[in-house]
Amino acid sequence: MSAFSTVLITGASSGIGATYADRFARRGDDLVLVARDQARLDVLASRLRDETGVAVDVLRADLTQPEGLEAVSARLRDDDRIGTLINNAGLAQSGPFVEQTPDSVARLITLNATAPTQLAAAIAPRLAKAGGGAIVNIGSVVGFAPEFGMSIYGATKAFVLFLSQGLALELGPKGVYVQAVLPAGTRTEIWERAGIDINTLPDLMEVGELVDAALVGFDHREAVTIPPLHVAERWDALDGARLALFGDLRQAQAADRYRAGA
Repeated sequence: MSAFSTVLITGASSGIGATYADRFARRGDDLVLVARDQARLDVLASRLRDETGVAVDVLRADLTQPEGLEAVSARLRDDDRIGTLINNAGLAQSGPFVEQTPDSVARLITLNATAPTQLAAAIAPRLAKAGGGAIVNIGSVVGFAPEFGMSIYGATKAFVLFLSQGLALELGPKGVYVQAVLPAGTRTEIWERAGIDINTLPDLMEVGELVDAALVGFDHREAVTIPPLHVAERWDALDGARLALFGDLRQAQAADRYRAGA
């Protein structure tokens, strides 16, 4: 077994996180499961121990609170067995931007953007020094689809994608694999918690199918995995267009269309 024998998963009590826990346990990896719901964590941990024989630790933490975020960060910094971080904990928020409260916006940004950044920062130096390990960040296709109308949620997921790509460029040469996983609509509790009737959403992917696809991308060391994207070349074209646009910037001069009298 590798020295990195343990996977830490946030948002592990249900949905995508719980399914990741099941899949990694069946691969023989020990687990640290993080979420707010102690009872659910305990039930999941007991089942996985019984069914797979792996060691499962439970760490109850609210990642929207400084003390919870620091407790998980400390575990990532100090536990040399942890070689994979699954940044899965997240929150959705529906409704028009003008109707959202400052507190609800701040909470969403903290959980969806600040928490994965701080947790990645906690583990990355140790992984880079060791020359191995992985960081998986769960984003969303909404991150490049403002038309969906979930402005703050989408902005946080755009941040997750950018963060993942930047970390991949920086940490990849040091032996650390970074993957961004971008689901579309998936059948999880996140919709109900956001006040959205799941029955009004068409064509939702089942959680098991999503995670199994994401793990294929993980095993292939994809930088960006989009399980519902059937034409992979679409992503290649989008990323290629981004690089071409950046290559066409001439920062010393404004474009002609922006000049006075144009």
